[in-house]
Amino acid sequence: MHKPRHRSIQLSQNFLRSHYLVDYLLNAADIAADDLVWEVGPGNGMITECLARRCRQVVAIEKDPALARRVERSLSALGNVTLIFDDFRVVELPSVAYKVFSNIPFNITTAIVTKLTAAPYPPLESYLIMQREAAARFTGQSVESVYSILLKPWFEPTVLYHFQRSDFAPSPSVDVVMLRLRKRGPPLVVESDAQLYRDFTTHVFTASSTSMVRRLGTLLGYRRAPRDFGIRDDAKPSEVRFEQWLALFYCFKLVASKGARQQIAGAEERLRQQQQGLQKLHRTRAPKEKPSSHGWL
Repeated sequence: MHKPRHRSIQLSQNFLRSHYLVDYLLNAADIAADDLVWEVGPGNGMITECLARRCRQVVAIEKDPALARRVERSLSALGNVTLIFDDFRVVELPSVAYKVFSNIPFNITTAIVTKLTAAPYPPLESYLIMQREAAARFTGQSVESVYSILLKPWFEPTVLYHFQRSDFAPSPSVDVVMLRLRKRGPPLVVESDAQLYRDFTTHVFTASSTSMVRRLGTLLGYRRAPRDFGIRDDAKPSEVRFEQWLALFYCFKLVASKGARQQIAGAEERLRQQQQGLQKLHRTRAPKEKPSSHGWL
């Protein structure tokens, strides 16, 4: 008889073992008695049950039919839990104040973060249990990424907790953390400047390391511009901190010529299309290739 094998962490959820740990995490989160909280992938319902004891209403979205049946049976007695059996990526988000607390499927991390942060009414707070490497892309803790630069004007990303692998069943083969995404109020870039900021940072960030400083100088109209912001001539985009990117953008907004603005126009959309093309390429490769967990923010 064949022994059952655990599915790869890239393709499945890894469930928390302890109610006590869930309660500890909820104590660290800003979840109040009058909150509406959405949960992506309730799995065995442990987090859902703990949430239901603390907040006004829980909306849990589960795509897997087997898990959906299990969580429906276990939570049927809870009057403040609404279950939606669908793919979170196609579910319409609320237009009222809400928060998110979820142990999310690792293989769609970027899609989930993108949906939440790009929503017309994004959550006030999101607490997402995810792979440590994914969280690092959003926080830019050691080096910035295009994800962190595009996220931070509107959200404050912080890692609140580092898990032990033994906290989960099955135990993952990667390190896991809980990321908090707190909506800024007010944002650091106003809505009318949002696309200009996104195109500017994408255009410069995706330049090769040897041409980034030259590209900045061209856009800002003078070669010493990067040095004036404390940026080394040999700096890579990931070595430029978010605060410097923000200062560079406001300088660009003030001094950029019409030609410079036309030069960066559509940079974010071009990178989005490039990323989508790479995802399609991954999906058409031989089965032995692992599916890419990268996406677009």
